[in-house]
Amino acid sequence: MGRNLQKGQRLRPVDLARGHGLSTQAVRNYEEAGILPAADRTPHGHRAYTPLHAQALRAFLALVPGHGHRTAASIMRAVNRGAVDEAFHLIDDSHARLLDDRRTLRAVERALGDLEPGTAPGPGAGPGPAAVSGGAGGTFIGPLAQRLGIRPATLRAWERAGLVRPRRDPRTGYRIYDGADVRDARLAHQLRRGGYPLERIAPLIAQVREAGGPGPLRAALRDWQDRLSARGRAMLAGAAELEAYLRERG
Repeated sequence: MGRNLQKGQRLRPVDLARGHGLSTQAVRNYEEAGILPAADRTPHGHRAYTPLHAQALRAFLALVPGHGHRTAASIMRAVNRGAVDEAFHLIDDSHARLLDDRRTLRAVERALGDLEPGTAPGPGAGPGPAAVSGGAGGTFIGPLAQRLGIRPATLRAWERAGLVRPRRDPRTGYRIYDGADVRDARLAHQLRRGGYPLERIAPLIAQVREAGGPGPLRAALRDWQDRLSARGRAMLAGAAELEAYLRERG
């Protein structure tokens, strides 16, 4: 819907829905959920929306790609009840997560250096697989899980998915993770933090492990970078529409 609306213009649900690919029921649902401000009613009980509602809908739909549906809805609800600082806090949280994901991506790129023969770790890359694993003898599941900040059950799930392949101590039956297992666990952990599901991580690690080289993982990292950039731009677009809505509200 265009922006050339008169201040006092009254709009029907279909007027808001048109142009956004929404149903009129979706518009009503958004109002009931607090995403749109409450509409006035005509003498016959019909909803009477205004350009303010149209801008609220634009703001919400623009916020969704960068923040996700749930957070976008929470932002709009906070604004509509006058808790603008709460809305800003939610936006700050999303930006913090994006920054954390960018840092995670850089960490994965540094970890990728461990897979490339002859590549020395870059500054701040941290210890190599041998150092992390505690030497040639390997490490047990508890210390590795603690180092990665995950639960042992997560490592066991990754093993079932083929992401890590620890050997068993012949005397105790305990899992022992060698340098390659630690490397694979680190990569799996970083990719999981980046939003990759196990079924997408497993083929990448398998290809790297089985002489596929770092190419598959580098392609995944490029895709990840593209998605982070798209998310950042979507956040900018959402901020612009939200600012327009805040100005409209006065």
